[in-house]
Amino acid sequence: MALPEVRPVYASVIVPVFNGADTLGDCLAALAHQTIGAERYEVLVVDDGSTDPSAQVAARMGVPVIRQEHAGAGPARNRGAQQARGQVLLFTDADCQPERDWIEQMLAPFADPEVVGVKGAYRTRQRSPVARFAQAEYEEKYARLARQKQIDFVDTYAAAYRRDLFLAHGGFDPAFLLDEDQEFSFRLARAGCKLVFASAAVVYHRHPATVWSYVRRKVHLGRWKVQVHVRYPAQAVRDSYTPWTQKAQLLLLPLTGAAALAAALGLVPWGPALVLAGLGWATTLPLLLRAARQGWPVVAVTPFLALLRALALAVGLGWGLVELKNLTHRKERRK
Repeated sequence: MALPEVRPVYASVIVPVFNGADTLGDCLAALAHQTIGAERYEVLVVDDGSTDPSAQVAARMGVPVIRQEHAGAGPARNRGAQQARGQVLLFTDADCQPERDWIEQMLAPFADPEVVGVKGAYRTRQRSPVARFAQAEYEEKYARLARQKQIDFVDTYAAAYRRDLFLAHGGFDPAFLLDEDQEFSFRLARAGCKLVFASAAVVYHRHPATVWSYVRRKVHLGRWKVQVHVRYPAQAVRDSYTPWTQKAQLLLLPLTGAAALAAALGLVPWGPALVLAGLGWATTLPLLLRAARQGWPVVAVTPFLALLRALALAVGLGWGLVELKNLTHRKERRK
């Protein structure tokens, strides 16, 4: 008896999860009610060694679960890509809730045969000033992306790639526990692949809602960015995603600190420190305009959080540089 023919699926949505049972159900429910027909896509959950009921949540909702030992989000996404049947791979996270037209909006740019990857956008329903500040950050970056015909950064909370090219370029590097999406995006961009921004492809997310959780995430992002920029040094100066103001703040922060210390010791007048501090404040003005759309409480905390962001990223970059130096030293000793 012949087996029934498996109909080709155009898109495969891959959701990696590690102990995300509290949010995974909402994510899968949103993916089950999309504006395109169910015959045009499949959803795969990759359980990255969860110790909570994440796999059971997916199974109860009728979503296939691929299990693996805990290895990180990048390897989990790669595992899903290998088993996916779609021509296009879509990635989102277990703590995201895609809009009803998310898949449709993510697939639309692939009408251009030159498009290899597509980036979507975050929104949030949170009211915490910290979370709304994070949203203002994203929207400042989205405004930058929207002005460019091609980009070089696709975040995996709302990402899509042609499957054949994703696999041909090796997928996400398992050596990266964070920023693996940035590294892969830069790799594709350097190879001449066309990546674009689809601002209408929206997923809702729970951003860090406390100062500590926000700062901790920025420290770890800074740490892994060192490894990314070792491979792609040109993007340390300019990329399609990061506003120049944020890069300027990372430079102005140590300069202002050094000038203030020298002034406190009586080595130089306070003028240079005050000028540098004023320049640093001026770089927050574009972000303040975005924050104003999130409400006046967000405007009030923006200068403080922008300073903390620069400090956290600087700490992370320092951490990453120390790790890089130690790694280089160990390699030299083995020679």
